[in-house]
Amino acid sequence: MKKYGIKRTKSDIAMDTICVIFLTILFIITFYPFWYVFIASINDPMDTMKGGLSLLPRVLNFSAYGVIMKDKEFLNSMAVSVLRVIVGTPLSVLFTSMLAYVLTKKELVAYKFWRKIFVFTMYFGGGIIPTYMVYKSLGLIDNFAVYIVPSIISVYYMILINSYMSQLPKELEESATIDGANDIVIFFRIIMPVSVPIIATIALFVAINHWNSFFDSYLYTSKQNLKTLQAVMMNILNQYQTASLTDTAGAAANAARRQATSSDSIRMTATIVSTIPIIMVYPFVQKYFVSGIMMGAVKG
Repeated sequence: MKKYGIKRTKSDIAMDTICVIFLTILFIITFYPFWYVFIASINDPMDTMKGGLSLLPRVLNFSAYGVIMKDKEFLNSMAVSVLRVIVGTPLSVLFTSMLAYVLTKKELVAYKFWRKIFVFTMYFGGGIIPTYMVYKSLGLIDNFAVYIVPSIISVYYMILINSYMSQLPKELEESATIDGANDIVIFFRIIMPVSVPIIATIALFVAINHWNSFFDSYLYTSKQNLKTLQAVMMNILNQYQTASLTDTAGAAANAARRQATSSDSIRMTATIVSTIPIIMVYPFVQKYFVSGIMMGAVKG
């Protein structure tokens, strides 16, 4: 058997078969839990209680989605998370990329000192209470900016981008300098366009971090209209999980069972609704992902 003009041996075929089988099993193991959550969210709650769901819903019922989409708190938190991603991602990528570009200049005054200072922050932090006090003194508490400003620069992502930019041919900058371009023009018109793979990869990471973040919402905001989707999601999961425990002592047993079943459907539905938007981002950056992260990780 030949492939691209190269004769393949039996061991090659056997290895390819093993790889395909292994990857297929891995795909099923990782995908099926998500698929189960999805079919449970669109199945009738009372029918789900019977168990036995496997690949397809038995009784279609979208009532749980109606409950979620009518929840004003949930919709508001989704808007906050979307706005956080839309505002935070480009700002973080821009400022992190600018810092990465500056640190490619070895002629920078105290070049090694600045690199060590930034790396130092990756290993040592001030702690939750000092951080809270700093944010409060800056007026970030109960302010949407608390989601944007603290994460506007990531040292880890800066190192990846810096490694990528350091591998770019120096002739690009030299030719632009000869034509009279300054550093700002070189950065935006030369460096950024050729760094699209690593920039797109980092943008994906930053967007996911913003979308999935909930801890800062708990710590630094008390206003309900500033809560992120993941923070409200946790409240919903806890609320419906313990709902059956808050029933009055005289409630009927079957009513408690209906409540518990409905709780499962709500949890499944909330999980799907909060997961789908960020999953939809992947296809747009997939072609950049591998090349970007591999080239950015070659040098440290």
